Amino acid sequence: MAYEYIVEGVIASLVGIFFLYKITLNIGLLKKEKAAFSSSSSMVENCVMKNENIGTDIIIVGAGVAGSALAYTLAKDGRQVKVIERDLNEPDRIVGELLQPGGYLKLIELGLEDCLEEIDAQRVFGYALYKDGKNTKLSYPLENFHSNVAGRSFHNGRFIQRMRQKAASLPNVNLEQGTVTSLIEENGTIKGIQYKTKDGQELTANAPLTIVCDGCFSNLRRNLCDPKVDVPSCFVGLVLENCELPHANHGHVILADPSPILFYPISSNEIRCLVDVPGQKVPSLSNGDMAHYLKTVVAPQIPTELYTAFISAIDKGNIRTMPNRSMPAAPHPTPGAILMGDAFNMRHPLTGGGMTVALSDIVILRDLLRPLNNLHDSSALSRYLESFYTLRKPMASTINTLAGALYKVFSASPEPARKEMRQACFDYLSLGGIFSNGPISLLSGLNPRPISLFLHFFAVAIFGVGRLLLPFPSPNRIWIGARLILGASGIIFPIIKAEGVRQMFFPITVPAYYRAPPQLHLIERMRKTLKTLSSLPKHWSC
Repeated sequence: MAYEYIVEGVIASLVGIFFLYKITLNIGLLKKEKAAFSSSSSMVENCVMKNENIGTDIIIVGAGVAGSALAYTLAKDGRQVKVIERDLNEPDRIVGELLQPGGYLKLIELGLEDCLEEIDAQRVFGYALYKDGKNTKLSYPLENFHSNVAGRSFHNGRFIQRMRQKAASLPNVNLEQGTVTSLIEENGTIKGIQYKTKDGQELTANAPLTIVCDGCFSNLRRNLCDPKVDVPSCFVGLVLENCELPHANHGHVILADPSPILFYPISSNEIRCLVDVPGQKVPSLSNGDMAHYLKTVVAPQIPTELYTAFISAIDKGNIRTMPNRSMPAAPHPTPGAILMGDAFNMRHPLTGGGMTVALSDIVILRDLLRPLNNLHDSSALSRYLESFYTLRKPMASTINTLAGALYKVFSASPEPARKEMRQACFDYLSLGGIFSNGPISLLSGLNPRPISLFLHFFAVAIFGVGRLLLPFPSPNRIWIGARLILGASGIIFPIIKAEGVRQMFFPITVPAYYRAPPQLHLIERMRKTLKTLSSLPKHWSC
């Protein structure tokens, strides 16, 4: 009996050892198969990525500040980028010459700060504000930043050429001169562009994503947004040579009649002057009306240190004009395409915030696209990129609202309430401390907080009412104070409404704020990988 138990125990042990061996062997085989599949899948995906990268990942329409910066940034992340620019010669413009410190920080973040070298760019540390013979200096609050951080002013064309050169230096950037005539659309999805080359040849280019940043004169934006362009005024531009600003390395804003005048350096021996002329029409250049207007209306209001150089610039006759456009961002999320830069969103250039907004938008878009290896699912990509329109709001809406509000406050008006608001703004900023640092940090892009802008704006209005009511209020002063508050509300609330109250002040309540990168299901990825593998030539080598 004991012998039988021993035999059965030995047999059971041998069977157990056999099954244990089989199980261990199967586990090992499973691990090897899994590793082999993973390696094979990785190899195939690498082949697929290389195969896809032979084509174009992203088409960029326009190679201005936004387009050039985008091309370099996205190509640096490994994308194959094709850029079509109407004219690759150095631009000659009278705007886009002042980059705020907040924009300079974004330029550093994108690795493009060296584009400000070798173009005689000037450091800018703040503003000087002039009104009725008085002036106050408003410095950027840069105490907590590296000593190199400041604003920069320069020739717009030189800056753009440097950025184009840097973008074109990357092997996966194809920068081509041509005129984009239309977007290619199939079933509501943008598939690419039609364009005419420099030689007049009509071509098409296809890519999973087309980014339109062809500037303020964009002829493609109507396909992608609801453009409501307002032209409140025009800038008349001159260049003053061989003279010095009263406050070195500062922009100068003169609260003139009828509207502001700007001065800032654009090289070591040149000062840009921009005279704002309200409305869409300016005095004629050809018959001498413009020169007469500048000498008789504008010249008596500028600082005496700049008077002689100003008259000399008028006499030289190199006077340029450009309409000032304002356009809230009103996108139509469209699969396969997105708008950027001035083609997408504009504000009055009084505060010089355009490039800061554009560079901030590029940083946001870059970060959104980085997790995506495949851009071909246009619908999923479009839904995902809807978060861009919310994430950009703190910086964009702060600068947009401030530009529009300041232009209206700084412009002269016969209404007593508007006069008081203008004087209150000058006196408020002249107080120094938080009263100047707060607004200047908003203007400079260093503090992109819409609520801070809202509070400072109405603090100015309340300050103005306090000046009216002290020491002894009168019925007339109380009435002007009430109209001042109403006028302030009438200035800022329409701008906020256009920007979007919810997105501007409560972005975290917008569902798109939390959009995650689209991820293909594992089975779907395997199916697409195997399908691509089967379609590759037998001699294909990874």
